[in-house]
Amino acid sequence: MVLAGVICAVTCLTMMAAIVWKPRITIRGVFFDTYPLVAAAGVLALLASGALTLRQFGTGLTADTAVNPIKILALFFSMTFLSVYLDEAGFFHYLAGRTLARAGSDQRKLLGSLFLTVSILTVFTSNDIVVLTFTPFIGYFTKAAKINPIPYLVTEFIAANTFSMMLIIGNPTNIYLASGAGIDFLTYIRVMAIPTVFAGIAVYVVIRLLFRKELALPMHGEPTQASVRHKPTVVLGIVHLAVCTVLLAAASYIGLPMWLIAVCAAASLIVCTCVMNAVTKRGPRLLFRSIHRLPWLLIPFVISMFGLVLSLNGSGLSAKIADVLSHGDPVWVYGVTSSLSANIINNIPMSVLFTSLLSFGSAPQRAVYATIIGSNLGAYLTPVGALAGIMWMSLLGTVGVDFSFGKFVSYGVRIAVPAIVCALLGLMISAALLL
Repeated sequence: MVLAGVICAVTCLTMMAAIVWKPRITIRGVFFDTYPLVAAAGVLALLASGALTLRQFGTGLTADTAVNPIKILALFFSMTFLSVYLDEAGFFHYLAGRTLARAGSDQRKLLGSLFLTVSILTVFTSNDIVVLTFTPFIGYFTKAAKINPIPYLVTEFIAANTFSMMLIIGNPTNIYLASGAGIDFLTYIRVMAIPTVFAGIAVYVVIRLLFRKELALPMHGEPTQASVRHKPTVVLGIVHLAVCTVLLAAASYIGLPMWLIAVCAAASLIVCTCVMNAVTKRGPRLLFRSIHRLPWLLIPFVISMFGLVLSLNGSGLSAKIADVLSHGDPVWVYGVTSSLSANIINNIPMSVLFTSLLSFGSAPQRAVYATIIGSNLGAYLTPVGALAGIMWMSLLGTVGVDFSFGKFVSYGVRIAVPAIVCALLGLMISAALLL
């Protein structure tokens, strides 16, 4: 028990340090993210020490359960592909351009339009994709308009990580936690709608107050408006995303697992694109770029963290932690501890661990939803809290925006506290009505 706990603790602390101080290393001109390497090293240490056997690891990965990491990764990667495809086709860039162009010289109107656009897109796609798409565009636009980019970048990041709670597909942590508890698509949205709206209102009010002086200044310059490069491609992507979302909502009624629906949608989009390319004599560049942009390092990361949790389960530590968390109101206990834990070990491994804790502690379903809230809103507190934060911070440097770790925490804490409180209060209302 002690050995497994020590190895897991050292792995998580080292991973956090790697994310903060050395998120990437370069070997012969090739960039590597460090956090998956640390996670993989932790699993290898567990296997070498005997704290986790190869048979336990293999059985856990292939078990026909709701929290099978292979199925969850298949669902996440398929949905991410649909979103990246639309991004590569220019759809998100086009929407951003249209949104910003309509704001005129009023920064307050511009911020409201950006918040609304990012929120709606995140609900139906993914917070990571929206952050990756909008960050460079906002950086270049604000430079051309001669305005402070920080209010808009913070608004984009906060909106994306707030409204990713609304649907089960908005964040891989939603998928993992909800799947582990056997929560279907429609049940999920019925419960999470109120907490998401409460949190959304809270963050928008706080953002407007934080940046009221900057937003009172007029803009100088005109925004550039993007155009869709190939409309049939965009239509094809939108149709596949829409049909997939509808089928995911009906998954529990038609008897098909969500991961299979998503995989079929992604495969269909690939086949249809190949046929269209053959007819129109277009090259496969869009498909190749979409596949290349998928977060492939998430695979060894999630599988490695799953191995760490298996070792904790086998050693009995998970049961002891679950017993500690069983005292007090589960909404507040799990909501607060998951938010803080995400900033120690990142929200994905936190979700893997808490899925196990929830099952060991036989926690009520509202504790699952509280953990989902923590996995999303905990991303505000530090860049370590979510992969979106890590990617966002690295992107800011590429567009010439100076935004330190300390500044992230300064804004994040002031926004996160009211957001988490309002979301958990909303969950208590949802739980009283529906659970």
